[in-house]
Amino acid sequence: MFFGGAVQAIATMLWWLADLIMRYGLGQPVEWTIAPNAAHAYLMIYGMLPFFIFGFLLTVFPRWMAGKEIPASRYVPAFVLLMLGTVSFYPGLLTSKAVLAVSILLTMCGWAIACYALLHVLLNTDPQNKRHPIVAIIALAFGWCGMLCYLVWLSADQAIWLSCALQAGTWLFLLPIFATVGHRMIPFFTSGMLPQTSVSRPEWPWWVILAGSAGHGLLQLLDASAWLWLCDAPLAVATLYLSWCWNLRRSLAVPMLAVLHTGFAWMGIAALLYTAQSLVLLLSHGESSVLGLAPLHALALGCFSTLLLGMGTRVTLGHSGKPINPGRTIHWLFVAFQAVVLLRVLTDVLPASWRSWLYPAAAAAWLACFLPWVMTYLPVYLKPRPDGRPG
Repeated sequence: MFFGGAVQAIATMLWWLADLIMRYGLGQPVEWTIAPNAAHAYLMIYGMLPFFIFGFLLTVFPRWMAGKEIPASRYVPAFVLLMLGTVSFYPGLLTSKAVLAVSILLTMCGWAIACYALLHVLLNTDPQNKRHPIVAIIALAFGWCGMLCYLVWLSADQAIWLSCALQAGTWLFLLPIFATVGHRMIPFFTSGMLPQTSVSRPEWPWWVILAGSAGHGLLQLLDASAWLWLCDAPLAVATLYLSWCWNLRRSLAVPMLAVLHTGFAWMGIAALLYTAQSLVLLLSHGESSVLGLAPLHALALGCFSTLLLGMGTRVTLGHSGKPINPGRTIHWLFVAFQAVVLLRVLTDVLPASWRSWLYPAAAAAWLACFLPWVMTYLPVYLKPRPDGRPG
């Protein structure tokens, strides 16, 4: 699954960079079968991140609940279908919506098989605290429903279905998944890498984050952006409170922890940006809008992508039998990626005349950070563990 995610991370952004370059006058624009922004959103939400999410959850679900390891007969078909669905999406962009529909159906089938494997573990383990796995399963189900909405949009061409797909994917699937995995794993990693440090894990902020995320998605669907602050302000407070509980300041001294804590903190920063944007809309009676897509990219790049890099590195090293030490090169890639996040966020608040080169620049910078990471760890997924253990 991580192999598929690594390949897709590069493929998705290469396609997006090519589209931006052609769209802003450095080539002949291509007439895609659907709007490029809609394709970009689908690929980021449903085409790249799920590989890493499923790879992680299929590994840790049995460990979280002391269950049996998931057999290859369940996760291999899921991977094959997810990969076929993702790879066939690109030809569909050049040929027809029918090919895109087949691509999404393949992905949905792979998604359903992976969810069944996770649900089987959940239902066949001893009674215990299963709140984190249950929330993860529910979020994955919402993600599947989001793809179904995207499929309906392809056939009906009604904007409401596209909006449902994007809001469900972001606020009912991705944010709950990252919040849940972060709430479960960041305190665990922190306590293991910061000796003699007491790391609490209060549950009420996690529930506030989940409720705020669901409320945000619903308000977006109702076109009530001026009232998003009702959900985003508590979400920001809860997220930043957890960062404080988890010793954010001390964790920055350990590079591997610094990435995880920084990525989680971006969730709170993004919520603050959404809050400010919403309050401006409320006070101006909808006549003034600020920040554009800056809050969304603070969430998607700052939180999701940074946590992907951090968790992906930590899990890759831990499950390949290598020392939990990514090295200075990867460390500086993490630092550089924060500059990419700032560049993309600032693009939406700088003069519009600059965007014709800032958009491609941000995409190129994203690739410049992710490509070395992929080239470093892609071979790891193709080799047996050096210690002889399964993996």
